[in-house]
Amino acid sequence: MLVVDGGGNNNDTETYYRATPGGIERVGGTPPTRPRSGGIGATYEAFTNWLGWHEQEAGKTMSLASYGDAGHYLAPLFDVVDTHVHGRLTRTPAPGVADLAERTGVDFGPYGSRGEHELGINAAAYVQNQTERALCALAEQTIASTGLGNLCFTGGVALNCVAADKIRRLNAVTGYFAPPASSDRGQALGCALYAWHRLTGELPRRPLSSDYFGRDYTSEEIEQALRRDPRSGLVERRRTPFTWRRESDIARTAAQMIADGKIIGWFQGGELGPRALGARSILADPRTTASSDALNQRIKHREPFRPFASAILADHASTWFDLDMTNPFMLLAPPVRPDHADKIAGVVHVDGTARVQTVDPATAPAYGALIEHFHQLTGVPVVLNTSYNDREPIVETPAHALATLQACDLDAACVGEYLVERS
Repeated sequence: MLVVDGGGNNNDTETYYRATPGGIERVGGTPPTRPRSGGIGATYEAFTNWLGWHEQEAGKTMSLASYGDAGHYLAPLFDVVDTHVHGRLTRTPAPGVADLAERTGVDFGPYGSRGEHELGINAAAYVQNQTERALCALAEQTIASTGLGNLCFTGGVALNCVAADKIRRLNAVTGYFAPPASSDRGQALGCALYAWHRLTGELPRRPLSSDYFGRDYTSEEIEQALRRDPRSGLVERRRTPFTWRRESDIARTAAQMIADGKIIGWFQGGELGPRALGARSILADPRTTASSDALNQRIKHREPFRPFASAILADHASTWFDLDMTNPFMLLAPPVRPDHADKIAGVVHVDGTARVQTVDPATAPAYGALIEHFHQLTGVPVVLNTSYNDREPIVETPAHALATLQACDLDAACVGEYLVERS
């Protein structure tokens, strides 16, 4: 078990453990005398801040990296000695990058360039490449130290799906797993499982194939919001007329709308972690870039260099992607098979990869049925998937879903069994 975080307890930013039927044993990690600023996660956060974003927006740096030249800066950013990581930064966030530039004479471009300056784009590619190299070395050293090839990778850095895909391909890795809420959000699960172990003596064994831990909403609760009942918590930032009706097969209806080029909200309960996995998603047609362009311009208002994710029926994943395992939590970004890339142009990144979620209809019946219907209509077992929000937290309630539908240019929303259309 390899944990890589931005700032764990007692400077435990990189630690590793041996997990066996006898329990979980901490084997080692970076010594607490090394400052947090020298860690992998803290360094990535610092570069993200230097590029003009909040430290928690590291996904933007990861997306931008594909457009840059990682070889433009040649000096190593990390030293990995055994299982100890020593980064070059001496402080964080952005001032640490400025200090590094002054000490080394390297120009990372102006502060706050946000993808608008070539040197900043190269800096994103540099920190991504150096992070991948350090993580791969750390994973190999961890496996060598424990003698265990099955790797569990967690901590906030495990959300870097590009680096994670490099790790799981290492020859030393015989099995790979990362939990969906691998950042600090996952402490809720960890504390619950630890308490179970302390109270019962049992080491919990719960295969985690689903992330749908959020609460469901009843038809009565959904209709309360649809009728604009104040008790639903509906706060309409922009009041727009809409019509609604109950559908006998909401998945089939949604699939047809997506195939017709509509962009829809899809609200079917809740999930844990930062990824939208088909419970609170915005869905669109992946076959051309028209949908992704419209999403960026009309609805999500995101930076144009950021790709949208894909969701594919699990049985088809290896045919469309270089992926030989399930990836239900969207924590890997494998290459798209070249002979299929032009069929899903809306979700293929500039480097030929795609952040992908494999969907098992047995685990996600409504979501799986939607993709199956879309496959029957188009021959493509993939939909474009992004989080159901617009520059705000992901929607949590039916009222939030309706408010976001009205506030942005979504064509419709499927809330439970109800189809809601802007009129």
